[in-house]
Amino acid sequence: MLIHAFGILGAALSMSIAWPQVYRSCIRRRTSGLSATACMLGVAMPLGWVTYGLLIGDRFQVVTNTVSASTGVAILVALLVTRPAARTGRALLASAGAAGGVLLAILGIAASAMSSHVTGPRAAAVLGMVLAAVSLVSAVPQPLALLRDRNQDISGLSPLRWTLAASACGSWLAYGIGVGQPAVWASALVGLTSALIVCAVLFTRRGVLVPATA
Repeated sequence: MLIHAFGILGAALSMSIAWPQVYRSCIRRRTSGLSATACMLGVAMPLGWVTYGLLIGDRFQVVTNTVSASTGVAILVALLVTRPAARTGRALLASAGAAGGVLLAILGIAASAMSSHVTGPRAAAVLGMVLAAVSLVSAVPQPLALLRDRNQDISGLSPLRWTLAASACGSWLAYGIGVGQPAVWASALVGLTSALIVCAVLFTRRGVLVPATA
């Protein structure tokens, strides 16, 4: 019962994570400090977890990551609209490379699950390992961008979004351990580490991280 409570909490928090950033980026049109690579992966990774959830019949993963993928698309579009430099061919090639690789892996594994030789759970296990490995890569761009340039404008980053991200990853970490899904808890652990680094940067540079601030 407690394990499912963590799953419900993780799902609720995950579906709430991006909305403060959607407001800041799409309504207020502030995207300074956002990593284009991280935003691309912010669309590809949830699609991978939706596929993973469908393969093992985990409704928490399917519902949560469908919402996450939708908000990820909104943030990505806002970034591309407000930052012309991110729309150049060279910039798109650099930022979309990792996301494109993830999407190809998702399609390949999903296709294998349609054959009579590979079961859904087995395909999900492979996909889970891929997503857990990619989570190491997807968690790096945003904190790295902040740490490399300590003087950049970070007004486009939502403190609330990263506070919720840390909380959601903590819940998914507990859920993944509880249900025995290594791919889930490993990915959540990486995400938690990344979110805490970003929160620490926001604390340091803004002097305050107020949850009520979008």
